[in-house]
This record gives sequence, structure tokens and C-alpha cells, in this order.
Amino acid sequence: MLEQLERTLGDVPDFVWNLVLFGIAILIGFVVKVILAWILKLYSRKKDFTIVGSILKRLSGPVNSFLPLFVLNLFLPLMRLSKLAYTRLDKALEIFLIATFAAMLIAIVKVFEDNVYRHYDLTKADNLRERKVRTQLQFIRKLVVTIIVMLTVCAILLSFEGLRKIGAGLLTGVGLGGIIIGFAAQKSLGNLLAGFQIAFTQPIRIDDVLVVEGEWGRVEEITLTYVVLNIWDQRRLILPINYFIEKPFQNWTRSQSAILGTAFIYLDYMAPVAALRDELGRLLNANPLWDKRAMALQVTDIKERTMEIRMLMSASNSGNAFDLRCYVRENIVKFVKDNYPESLPKTRAIVDASESSTKILDIPAGK
Repeated sequence: MLEQLERTLGDVPDFVWNLVLFGIAILIGFVVKVILAWILKLYSRKKDFTIVGSILKRLSGPVNSFLPLFVLNLFLPLMRLSKLAYTRLDKALEIFLIATFAAMLIAIVKVFEDNVYRHYDLTKADNLRERKVRTQLQFIRKLVVTIIVMLTVCAILLSFEGLRKIGAGLLTGVGLGGIIIGFAAQKSLGNLLAGFQIAFTQPIRIDDVLVVEGEWGRVEEITLTYVVLNIWDQRRLILPINYFIEKPFQNWTRSQSAILGTAFIYLDYMAPVAALRDELGRLLNANPLWDKRAMALQVTDIKERTMEIRMLMSASNSGNAFDLRCYVRENIVKFVKDNYPESLPKTRAIVDASESSTKILDIPAGK
């Protein structure tokens, strides 16, 4: 076909000939992309292959760039170009092909990640396994993308004769160069190694509930060098990743999301503990946030004028536990006010009229 086209357009200027070949290359690349997309959509209807949506979303951009450039590279020998123009265009196409191919590889990695995410849904109530897999996958994806980018830069540098030594040095940069870089970037390398350790030993995972630096929040993102904690009031706490190797912190979902919660109330010694215990049971049984694993009401301390009553309850996760504790506090206080107002904390006093002036002596509630 190209030979027939060349005979037909044999007398046209070189610029027009090159422009026609360029247009044909772009058109062929676009048509091939449309055909591939149509085949994928057709296959997805027959097999209910939902990953097709991810493929079309992630790969459309890189493929739109790669296919026309690839076809144009095939047509390059047919173009009427001077030796210098041919060399420069060939080099430019080589660089663009390497870059777009790398973009395709990164997109394929993201398609794989989307497919795994589809099978490991974090919205489940008991999502420990899903959080484990997602944490490892997120770290591996970022590491693979970093390696692809580095190899792409090296390949581009190796394509230039003058920069070939630099590209080879990046690929084989061990020995003295590695030692120098290691000393210069000890902290960064330490963070990177800590990232490996966290990804596979998993002291923290994606969506874990942590208490760090006095802040309560969920792990939103784990990168190669830092961790993002989404705090309950929508602030973000950014911590270097080696923080979780070197310093203590609380992980409320390390092995499971279920948790115990406590609520305290301070009442007079006259408070009916048995009645309060019955009321706690009634309140918890009426609330779906209670997971029925644990319930207790105990006097845990005696103060000078009040006694400390601790109410223990369990919930399926920390968010439910917080709401349940607030619910219990509110309703127990209401129960005491409505039924045993004399049990609210009070200060007792006696009037001593033995002297000429009246004295009010403050005495503890237990005396």
C-alpha cells in the first residue's frame, strides 16, 4: 500500500509526503487503540470482567501516545529527510517511546493494584486481612514505580553517546559511589529500609487506628519515607516512617478492630450501685453499637467526697466504642438525676454553734 501511495504521490514535495505519512501513522495508532478498547468491552460483557474499566481508565492515556509513536517509528525509513533531520527525529522518537512505554508499565502496575483492591474491600467490618494486603501492595507499588522511573531515566541517558557513562553509572552505581551516597543520605536510606520493615512486619497498616503524639487517627497513606495519619478532626499528622520503628505508639487495630471502652461517673456514697448496674445492662442491650462481648460496672476508687464508678463496655471498633461511651454517660447521668438525685456529688457540712460565731465545718462524705 505504501509503495502504491509513493507512486501516486511521487512528485509531491517532501514536506507534504512526510506530513501524509505522519497523518497515516497517527490514524493507524488511533484505530488500533479503538479496536483494542472495543474488544475489551465486548469481552467484559461476556465474562463480567470488571477489571476492563480499570484497564481503559489507566492505559488509555499511555496507549494513545505509544501506538502512534510506534507506528510513526515504523514509517520513519520511508520519510524523505536529510541525514541530520532523520537522526534527530529518530532520537526524539526513541526517547518518547521509552517514556511512553514506561508510562504503560506504570499503568499496568496500577491496573494490578485496582484488581487487588477490588478483591480486598476495606469497608468490611472485620477488614484485618484486607488492611494487611493493601499495606504491602501500596508499598510495593510505590517501590516498583520508583524502579521503573529510574530505569527509564537510565535508558534515556544510555541512548546518548555523551551521557552513556552517566547512565551506566546509575545502573551499576555500587562500591565507592554507593558508600558516598549512603553517608550523604543515611536518614533517607534509613526511612526506606524502615518502609520495607513496616510493609512486611506490619506494626501499622492502612486504615489502622493509632494514638501517636497524643493524637487519635487512622493511617491514611504509607509512602516510602513517611506516614500520613488522618486525625479525627480531619487534620493530617505527617510522621517519618522510621518513627514507627524507633518510638512507642498505640495501635488499636493491631490484631482486630474490636475494642473495650470505659466511661467514668463520680457519685455520692449514697448511690445505689446495683440499680446503676441494672440500668447499664438495659442501656447496652437497647443499643446496637454494643457487640455483647463485655459489660461491667464497678466502684474502682474512693475519693474524699465521691466514689468513682467505672462502666466497661465493648464495641466492634473504636468509632462505635466512642459513640457508645458517650451514650452511656449521658443516659446514666439522666437516670441518676431522675431517680436518685440525692446520689449526685455533694458537700456535707455541720453548723458548730458552741462558740459565739457560727462555723461551717466541711467534712468528707464518708464520716
